[in-house]
Amino acid sequence: MKIGFIGLGIMGKPMAKNLVKAGYQLVVLDLNKPAVEELKALGAEVGTSNADIASKCEVIITMLPNSPQVKQVVLGENGVIEGAKPGTVVIDMSSIAPLASREIYAALEEKEIHLLDAPVSGGEPKAIEGTLAVMVGGKKEVFDKYYDVMKVMAASVVYVGESGAGNVAKLCNQVVVALNISAVSEALILAKKAGVDPDLVYQAIRGGLAGSTVMEAKAPMIMDRNFQPGFRIDLHIKDLNNVLETSHGVGVPLPLTAQVMEIMQAIKVDGCGVEDHASIVKYYEKLANIEVTR
Repeated sequence: MKIGFIGLGIMGKPMAKNLVKAGYQLVVLDLNKPAVEELKALGAEVGTSNADIASKCEVIITMLPNSPQVKQVVLGENGVIEGAKPGTVVIDMSSIAPLASREIYAALEEKEIHLLDAPVSGGEPKAIEGTLAVMVGGKKEVFDKYYDVMKVMAASVVYVGESGAGNVAKLCNQVVVALNISAVSEALILAKKAGVDPDLVYQAIRGGLAGSTVMEAKAPMIMDRNFQPGFRIDLHIKDLNNVLETSHGVGVPLPLTAQVMEIMQAIKVDGCGVEDHASIVKYYEKLANIEVTR
C-alpha cells in the first residue's frame, strides 16, 4: 500500500517515520523542507503537490494545524480532491472543528472519496513511540479497512461514530487535559507555598484517585522547569477555541473550560505560546509569587 502523508510537523514527522519503519511506502509533502529531506533519506518519495500525492496513493493522511489548512490541502486549488480517484480514502489526523470535518466529508463523498476524521492525543513523546490514542469518525467499513494503518502509529484506535465524531471526542479530550494540568498546577503551588516539597506531594498522591496520565507527564516537567513543547499552548488555545465554538453551537455551557482558556491567553500574552501547555503553572506562580521546583 502506498500512503500519502501531508504535514510533517512536531507530530506528523514521527508518525510518518513509524509508517516507514513498518514497511509502508510513503509519498510526503510539507513546507518544512528539512523534515521532507529527513523522510526522503528514510526512503519516502516526495510529492510535488497535494493533488500529485492523491493521484499516486490509495490513502492520504493529513496532519495539519487547524481547519483552514485541512480545507485548503484537501479541497483547495491543486488539492487532494483534484488528484484522488473514486474509492480513495483521506485520514485526517489533525485536530479540527467537527463542523469543518463534516463539510470536508460531504464534499469528498460527492466525488466518491471517503474521509475519516481521526485526531490523536499523546503529544510528541507518544508520536515518537507510536503509542498515540486515535479517535475516529466516519464510515465503519472504511475504519475497519484502515485500522491496521492507524494502529502502526498508536496504542489505541477507537471508532467513535459517524463523520465528525472523532473530532468531538478529541475536543472532549482537550477539555480534560487542560483542566487536569490546571488542577495539577494549583496543587503543586499550594504544596510549595505551604512549605511542603511538591515532589514528595506528587509521589504521595500519584498512586491514589488524583493520579492521572496528565499528572505523570506534566508534574515532572513543571518541577524540572522543562517547558519544551510536546504540545504547545498556542495549539491548545486553538483546540479550546473549537471546543467553545462547538459547545455554544449545541447549547452546552463550559465554565471551567472557558476559565482555563483565559488562563492560556494570559500565558500567551506573557510570551509562552510556543511553550508546552505545562507552562499553565506560570499563571499560578505569578498569582502566588512563587516558583514550583523540586
